[in-house]
Amino acid sequence: MIKIFAVDLDGCISHPFQTPDWDAISKIREYNHLSKHNPVIPALTISTGRPLPYAEAVAQWLGVYHPIVFESGGGLYHPETNELTWSNSLTEDVFKHIHEIREWVTNEIVPDYSGTILEFTKHTDVGVVSPNYSDIKEIYKRIKDYVEQRYEIFDIHYTEVSVNVILKTCNKGTGVEQIAELLNITTGDMAYMGDGTNDIPALEKVKLPYAPINAREEVKKVAKVISVEATEAVKTAYEEIIEYNRELVLEH
Repeated sequence: MIKIFAVDLDGCISHPFQTPDWDAISKIREYNHLSKHNPVIPALTISTGRPLPYAEAVAQWLGVYHPIVFESGGGLYHPETNELTWSNSLTEDVFKHIHEIREWVTNEIVPDYSGTILEFTKHTDVGVVSPNYSDIKEIYKRIKDYVEQRYEIFDIHYTEVSVNVILKTCNKGTGVEQIAELLNITTGDMAYMGDGTNDIPALEKVKLPYAPINAREEVKKVAKVISVEATEAVKTAYEEIIEYNRELVLEH
């Protein structure tokens, strides 16, 4: 039985820099609300590389009532109790390296690309955002070359609009494990939808991994691909998971 459906934000719940599909969002929110009273419907949660303020706001739209993962596993926030915890992997030395990388990106990368900004309010990783995909690919290569030569403890991932420097021992895979532990379930009781390479550690841990059609090719290799994009794909996967659970109940 799938008890939790964890979903990435950018590229899944909505397309970045675009107005959300409110009809699909409303349906997803309705399913999540029904999960409180119907065990066949899994509860929704969020797993995102975005910082807490944005993740918490989207959790409000969706009525999420279980812990959410933000900053790609760096932090965990519980909407109902307002509790905030950080990964145990984040030591003083790690934060020193994060600060050094952030300073380098601020001075050497951001000024070279119009419309590119350092992702503000982030605490546990370094993120760069740009609406220009050709710039993102170039920024990714520059940051990857710089970080890999100096800091072996970090991974570098990119999406269509962002580049993120993430601690290897603190990712979305460890994030879903933390959620499972808090809820006294296993990752085998979870489904997940993601579209970026930083979602792969989580996709590889859950029972039912999903990707929208707009996901990166690397992601599609480890997940079931839903043949529509973003929000509509989340809604479709949610309905498929509900049907999966319903059939399990009928079998027993």
